[in-house]
This record gives sequence, C-alpha cells and structure tokens, in this order.
Amino acid sequence: MLMRTDPFRELDRLAQQLTGVTGTWSRPSTMPMDAYREGEEYVIALDLPGVAEDAIDIDVERNMLTVKAERRPAARTDDVEGDVQMELSERPLGVFSRQLVLADTLDTERIKADYEAGVLTLRIPIAERAKPRKIAVGGQSGHRQISG
Repeated sequence: MLMRTDPFRELDRLAQQLTGVTGTWSRPSTMPMDAYREGEEYVIALDLPGVAEDAIDIDVERNMLTVKAERRPAARTDDVEGDVQMELSERPLGVFSRQLVLADTLDTERIKADYEAGVLTLRIPIAERAKPRKIAVGGQSGHRQISG
C-alpha cells in the first residue's frame, strides 16, 4: 500500500510550535495511523479522539481511500449568553484528513468500518484474485498441479 505525503506537514508543525496554535479550519490536517495485515484482511487504524461518529466521512473512488473527520469545540464560544469563557485551548480542532492509495490486491467493495474509543478501524479484505491458487498443467503425460 502506498500513502500520499503532505509536503506542508513539517511547515504546519513548525508554525504550531512558534505560534502555539494547533489545528486549522482552512486546510485539513493529517491523523495518526497504523496499517497491518491480519490474516486475509488489511487493517487500518486511525486515531480520532474527541470526534463524533457522525463527523467522520469515508470515501473510496477507484483505489483512493479518503477519510475526513471534523473535531468541533466542546464548549461553544459563540454563546449569546456569554457564560462560556475559554481559558485554555490546546486540543487541535477543525478538519483532519488522510488519503491512501490502496493496492489492486484489496477488495474495496467490502470495506468494513468500526469506530470505538476514538479509533476508526477499517478492515479491507484481500481480493480473491490476489490469493494463492493451484493451476493445472496439461501435456502428453496428463495434468499435474502447480502452486501459483
């Protein structure tokens, strides 16, 4: 599997260190991820703490998997009554996204997604055409099996 890189990620990190501001509303940030093969599935786990399930959007177009999530402020600072005063805000807010190019050996038609304890887990089955199979070889002496 091949992951797209974000050339501005390092610049964002430096800007966040200098300004003390984390996250962004104008440009999507990335989300931490683990990816591994487990039996006949490829598993992708993405950290999305504090994100509501209805704020997660998963799309697949051809072999491009896109995951977008939005973390909204817990306290409403635009409250008309004015009874909320933010004292400290260090948690990144805004839109987070990740794009992955999936290999042709994965079955993008049968992706399963679960969200529990702030972790989005995607399970992508290995396509049948990518699994090992036996091929019969014919000739004058008959057929024999060869592993493919």
